[in-house]
Amino acid sequence: MSELIKAGFVDGRIYVIRGKRVIMDQDLAALYGVATKVLNQAVKRHSSRFPEDFMLRLTPREQSILLRCRLGAAQSGRGGRRYLALAFTEQGVAMLSGILTSPRAVQVNIAIMRAFVRMREVLAGHKALARRLEAAERRLAFHDAALGEHAEEIRAVFAALRRLMTPPLKPRPAIGFKPPEGGNPGAPSS
Repeated sequence: MSELIKAGFVDGRIYVIRGKRVIMDQDLAALYGVATKVLNQAVKRHSSRFPEDFMLRLTPREQSILLRCRLGAAQSGRGGRRYLALAFTEQGVAMLSGILTSPRAVQVNIAIMRAFVRMREVLAGHKALARRLEAAERRLAFHDAALGEHAEEIRAVFAALRRLMTPPLKPRPAIGFKPPEGGNPGAPSS
């Protein structure tokens, strides 16, 4: 059980669908060690515990996109699901702990809750970084505007510095025969 959690199994199975972070029914079933059908039957028996904000039923388009994302390409051929997949939000997973009470289910629910918390912390860190980046861009735009009137002079100074930094080219000797200076090059010398 802990090897699944340590390997990041849960973190990699949390998706954002319709703006909500969810985990799929088949992933939950794999974690709980039951068939997806058994999990869905338990949810169906206790449907009053799962309002729309706890559980989503995917549309056919969402399911095909998710299948392609997970497997690389949509599966073709026989078999597969007869019903559209269920996706559980964090609250839906917590509600599952009231339905599935085996020791393994309790441990899985704890691990999933921790994964959702880690994901929230990571997203909060990204938001803080985005705010800092936006502030830096605003400062840079302000400085660009302030330096705009002096930009030509600054470019001229940089060009002069580059010219001073590059050493002058030494004249290279010509390759090949050089005729003697002064005189007729074709006349024999006496």
